[in-house]
Amino acid sequence: MRQDHADVPLRLALAQFKPTKGDVAGNLRRVAEIVDGQAGETDLVVFPETSLSGYFLEGGVSEASRTAEDVAKALGETTSDAPDVVLGFYERWRRRLYNSAAYFEATLEGYVVRHVHRKMFLPTYGVFDEARFVEPGTDLRAFDTRFGRMGILVCEEAWHSLPATILALGGAELMLVVSASPARDFGPKGEGRPENLARWDRLAPAMAEEHGVFVAVSQLVGSEGGKLFPGGSVAVAPDGGIIARGPLFDETVTRAALQPTAIDRARDATPLLSDLEQMLPHLRRSLGRAVGDGNGEDDSASDTEASTGALGLTGRGSAVDGGGAPDDPALLDIDTELVERTLVEFIRDEVRRRRGFERVVVGVSGGVDSAVSLYLACRALGPENVYGFRLPYRTSSSESVEHATLALEDTGAHARTIEISEPIDRYVESYEPDISSLRKGNLMARLRAVILFDQSAKLHALPLGTGNKSERLLGYFTWHADDSPPINPIGDLFKTQVWKLARHLGVPDVIIDKPATADLVKGVNDEDELGISYHRADPILHWMVRGYAADAVVQMGFDADAVAVVQRRLDSTHWKRELPTVAVLSSTAIGEFYLRPVDY
Repeated sequence: MRQDHADVPLRLALAQFKPTKGDVAGNLRRVAEIVDGQAGETDLVVFPETSLSGYFLEGGVSEASRTAEDVAKALGETTSDAPDVVLGFYERWRRRLYNSAAYFEATLEGYVVRHVHRKMFLPTYGVFDEARFVEPGTDLRAFDTRFGRMGILVCEEAWHSLPATILALGGAELMLVVSASPARDFGPKGEGRPENLARWDRLAPAMAEEHGVFVAVSQLVGSEGGKLFPGGSVAVAPDGGIIARGPLFDETVTRAALQPTAIDRARDATPLLSDLEQMLPHLRRSLGRAVGDGNGEDDSASDTEASTGALGLTGRGSAVDGGGAPDDPALLDIDTELVERTLVEFIRDEVRRRRGFERVVVGVSGGVDSAVSLYLACRALGPENVYGFRLPYRTSSSESVEHATLALEDTGAHARTIEISEPIDRYVESYEPDISSLRKGNLMARLRAVILFDQSAKLHALPLGTGNKSERLLGYFTWHADDSPPINPIGDLFKTQVWKLARHLGVPDVIIDKPATADLVKGVNDEDELGISYHRADPILHWMVRGYAADAVVQMGFDADAVAVVQRRLDSTHWKRELPTVAVLSSTAIGEFYLRPVDY
């Protein structure tokens, strides 16, 4: 921050932005409008990572990339009180593609590029696949602006200690972090926020306090193909205190005043940066030795020690990561209020903003899963925009129809009953009189899906899914039926978590407490067909999908037969969770080489 204006705060604005996927020109116009609206009110507006296109573009990165100079020009004319702008975007530079963030300075001639930082750490794990579509940057440095010396980091770079340290040693007094961090893990540890966002709330203050600098984190918002960006931007003082915080999920501008003298107070109280500078020559020598560049004495560990690590660990063993009993029901706890808010936002964003629909259709079976999807849809879109369909077969339980009616009346959604008995019976009697119960059940499930899709075309409404994570992992659904709707709010919730959410939403107890059943075969419930209850299966699935092998799960204390049941169903049904397998015959095969996200 400028020493000659130590008593003048920097007026910072964090713009939580919800880009329209792939619409660079339209997003640039909206960015320019927001910037214009901040003229005279702020000095610097910081937009999130990939604000001009959305984050998950896959092969669309090439189409959405722009040069920094093109972006500066598109920001438009400036006024005497126009703010500077930091903006994340996919950049084309020297015929290569990068995930970049640039600092644009407002001058009398318009916006000029003051600095460009190209993201160095490209996450390629879990939902991330950046390294496939962009190249890593290779340079990191602090830079001067008319408001003082600053540094830029892009998302994962802030999760590593060295980048921020390098910028601080380079004289940066304000760290500008642009991020697109999808929300994940909604347990109670997040204290009302997604747990990855709670980690940001620890990282930013720690970075600020360690170096005696201001830290500003600008987060993306919105849903991209089901990956939800939660917002929650923060501005942090040099002593680690939160100055300002953006709301969850809302596209908004959060302002903060950064007082330069706060840096002096923090560094006087805790001179950690000064200590670091004194030890830097020794640390550089140690760093060189650690990375094996030949700069330092060779006192490396023996081959045996190097291969096993300082603790001699060679494998995971049977211990549980993070401690705690492996079968503790609390492992599957969710923050039901936060999950409700997140899924309501998901439905609104995916139905209306991403796909251009106002209404949804839901098959309401009388079970807890369809009831939860129904309740969420009504809260997201209003009951006047939700159409619930009862689709009974003549052997369907009268209780199922009654419970479906109860849920529809309680929510106020549109309700209609379409009997599927006659078309099913006519097909069976005329063509397949010896049909098995399994085939007949699948036939009913697929006909229900056909009817829902047809009604969606009639009503110009989007079909809403009702399948939970347990069913999907165990393969306990009819392919191209239960799991066919284009969006599904509860597909990442285990069955036991759906029950918890249902109680929070106010679904009637009679629906929640009854035995789970697909109601395709009279008198048969889910546990009869699966050979295990959801209460026993869900904890096992919890560990298996985290990478624990079956024998490790058994060593945790789970019943070997139960683990075998879950493993057999999980391993044999991967095909049901994927699109049809296509023979790849070209270098442009859809979904293999030609890659575009569902909402592109």
